[in-house]
Amino acid sequence: MSYYSRGNNNAAMDGDEKEIASRTLQIQSKRFYLDVKQNRRGRFFKLAEVGASGQKSRILMGMSSTAQFRDKLNLLAKHLSAQPAAAAGDAAADFKSKSETMAHENRRYFLDLRENQRGRYLRIAQQVAPSGVRSQVVVPEQGVRELADLLVDLINQCGTDDAAEGVAKLPEAKALRAENKMFYFDVGYNRLGTFLRMSEVRQNFRTAVTLPEKSWQQLRDILTEYIDQVAGNGGGTATVDAVAVADAEEEDDEQVSGGGSSEDESSSDQDN
Repeated sequence: MSYYSRGNNNAAMDGDEKEIASRTLQIQSKRFYLDVKQNRRGRFFKLAEVGASGQKSRILMGMSSTAQFRDKLNLLAKHLSAQPAAAAGDAAADFKSKSETMAHENRRYFLDLRENQRGRYLRIAQQVAPSGVRSQVVVPEQGVRELADLLVDLINQCGTDDAAEGVAKLPEAKALRAENKMFYFDVGYNRLGTFLRMSEVRQNFRTAVTLPEKSWQQLRDILTEYIDQVAGNGGGTATVDAVAVADAEEEDDEQVSGGGSSEDESSSDQDN
């Protein structure tokens, strides 16, 4: 099961969320929330950090990745306990940093033990492909073991299966690069049924259309017809509507310059 995310497009993760279980951890001025949640694509784990100023950051992963995450946390907690404690005011020069990595589908996770003037800490970072969007949480040294123990507690309660009863099993998201554009294909599900969201992304412009499942075969037939026609003409069409081409190019120019409007995906999901 794919938990696909690109920039601010977190609909696959955030849409219609239901909380299954939750734990809270308070360390110094930070509060951490460990949640098992469920949406239309299945169950997932969310680790959120909230600082004293209220600033929030989060890490997301499918439940099938939590067992490996637990093992990595335990390994790092054990490494920390074996390191000599720093004397007051010392930089603990003998401290040996340690790093672990994880990868699952389009996400990579980096777990790094570090140290600065405020002490030792664990930085957990998440990077999402192909966008490269990165987020991270920072856990002080004394919270690493507690974090691992709370995760074990959640796994014992909820298991490590991405799928859940009543959840639609949907195909994985796909991406296509064409020249300077990226096209994304996401299958979703709402109260109206299954739909395909096709998104076009280039520079700072993004738009999307949504197609209900009952129209997929018709779309396939249209594409097949176009492919056959273009192939039969040696790679080009016999006639071109110059006015239509000019209109399309002008519309593209307006969208790139900010004059066009992109479709609101949340509303398009309801209209399929």
